[in-house]
Amino acid sequence: MSRHILVVEDNPDLAFGLRNNLEIEGYAVDVAADGLTGLDLALRTRPDLVVLDLMLPGLDGYRVLQGLRQNGSTVPVLLLTARGDEADKVRGLKLGADDYVTKPFGLLELLARVEALLRRATPAAAPADEPAADAVRFGDVVVEPDSRTVRRAGSEIPLTPKEFDLLLALIARGGRIAGRVELMREVWGHRAAIISRTVDTHVAELRRKLELDPANPRHILTVRKAGYRFQG
Repeated sequence: MSRHILVVEDNPDLAFGLRNNLEIEGYAVDVAADGLTGLDLALRTRPDLVVLDLMLPGLDGYRVLQGLRQNGSTVPVLLLTARGDEADKVRGLKLGADDYVTKPFGLLELLARVEALLRRATPAAAPADEPAADAVRFGDVVVEPDSRTVRRAGSEIPLTPKEFDLLLALIARGGRIAGRVELMREVWGHRAAIISRTVDTHVAELRRKLELDPANPRHILTVRKAGYRFQG
């Protein structure tokens, strides 16, 4: 079955080009020309990925993204932005975007980012009744890297692809400290130190979802002036 991608873009020429090239790659593609239609389609059709322009009529991309996350959607979101201001990218990442490309962008770059996000969001088949052999346990949480699932007290906890990648990056260090810029580079693939602030936001979300007392975490710890570390 083809993976389903929703493109929310008001520029008809760009929307046509994106749709055409994504369909050539084998994806099933829907297009929305405004934010309200895009949000409605995303919530109703549950696509595998949303390619979302920030500058949209009616409901801008930020509010579309916020609406998705507030309604419990963990669909990967790739932002399209014509803005060069890092603050705009930070805002999008803080609201739950998984990646971004800045216009004008190369088609090969966009396709590579789409493929990477879909790959990260695709769970491998695994028995649901017992944890996999490589599962990581801490407190009442079980993390299964291969199937990209997280359960807390037996109930599955939905994480966005970037939240899951960040959690794995912390766990993989076995208690060693990971700096914000280091995590930003590894998880998001970006080098700009200014957007390392989004790591803090994603860590806060992981604590909210996985810690018994997010205000006093036992497992995802802050190391003052250094970064974060995981404690099992």
